[in-house]
Amino acid sequence: MRPLDPIDRKILHALQQDGRVTMTDLAAQVGLSATPCTERVRRLEREGIISGYHARVNPLALGLRVLVFIEIRVSNKSPKVLDEIRQSLEKLDEITECHLVTGDFDYLIKARLGALEDYHDLLCTLHSYLPGVVMQRSYVVMEELKETHYLRA
Repeated sequence: MRPLDPIDRKILHALQQDGRVTMTDLAAQVGLSATPCTERVRRLEREGIISGYHARVNPLALGLRVLVFIEIRVSNKSPKVLDEIRQSLEKLDEITECHLVTGDFDYLIKARLGALEDYHDLLCTLHSYLPGVVMQRSYVVMEELKETHYLRA
């Protein structure tokens, strides 16, 4: 994979702002004609720099009013147990992000839920599905100040 040049970076910026932009409009924004612009976008996709195109959905419009972060510590961190945990967490649709982290806890989980009752159900599910949970700590979000998927290229 070769380094990104300024035009590649402009393309990534523009596509993150509007993934539905036409190649003609994108080309105009970055100072290319449509064919070389399309070739660059295809190369960025092929190289895995662009990993997909997605609709950003308003969680409130789906009734998902509760945002919660959950820290989990497990007693056994063998590769087999970590793989079991990964597989279990992937099955839970309420979980929108999960990260294996360093520090006092092993996992940081982000979940979107309809109500606090759903939060209680999720905690029960986590404790029953995940092997060796020894501690969990949660943070219910009172106000979202910033959330973005934009990455500066």
